[in-house]
Amino acid sequence: MTSISGSQRTAILVAHGSPSDPGSQEAALRALASQVQTRMSGWRIGSATLAAKGRFEDEIESLGAPLIYPYFMAKGWFTGQVLAKKARGLGLTMLDPFGVEPGLIDCAATELRALLAQQGWQPEDTALIVAAHGSAMSKTSADSAYAFARALQSGLGLRVTRTGFIEQPPFLKDVAQTVGQAICLPYFAQNSGHMEDDVPAALSAAGFDGPMLPPFIEWADTAQLIATSIARQAMDIAE
Repeated sequence: MTSISGSQRTAILVAHGSPSDPGSQEAALRALASQVQTRMSGWRIGSATLAAKGRFEDEIESLGAPLIYPYFMAKGWFTGQVLAKKARGLGLTMLDPFGVEPGLIDCAATELRALLAQQGWQPEDTALIVAAHGSAMSKTSADSAYAFARALQSGLGLRVTRTGFIEQPPFLKDVAQTVGQAICLPYFAQNSGHMEDDVPAALSAAGFDGPMLPPFIEWADTAQLIATSIARQAMDIAE
């Protein structure tokens, strides 16, 4: 458990959410916030998705002056423009997003090694397909996914890594074709419509039949990564 001395501190996990189904995304993020809070003595951790109208403002009012933790995969348009503007307007501090966590690569490597062992596969015989969102408005989104894939290939000795996107080329349905033995790692924070519909449809269109990991919100180590990050960044701010 990450222990913080002194009076109670507050932070809020903020995700994009789903305009078509805000309730389920709110519930999932709230559950993650609860898991983070159990790992942070002396802290109160809230949550809000931007898709749920008024939820962000209500949670900020409840928490007082929380640190804002973007549960996003990149320092892209939503974090750099939308959420940053909200933070400035309220005089709040925004932390680095989940996707740039230093421990995320090691966490992903652990998940991949476990899946390789489960399949009875060797890394050098296996391709990795990183399925990412992409963005027509921010190059940073794609850059983050590419860097993530390169780090995993280098660390694990995988045969090849390919990164495909839902919102921009190269599209997932194209890069996932004719890769042979392969694993798909979705570079998605939440189990959104993209994860439920677009990613499986693209993989099916590509003829991809390998195993796929769940989104990060379902990973066992995600809550601890966030707790450690909030505590570390809070200490850096206080110094």
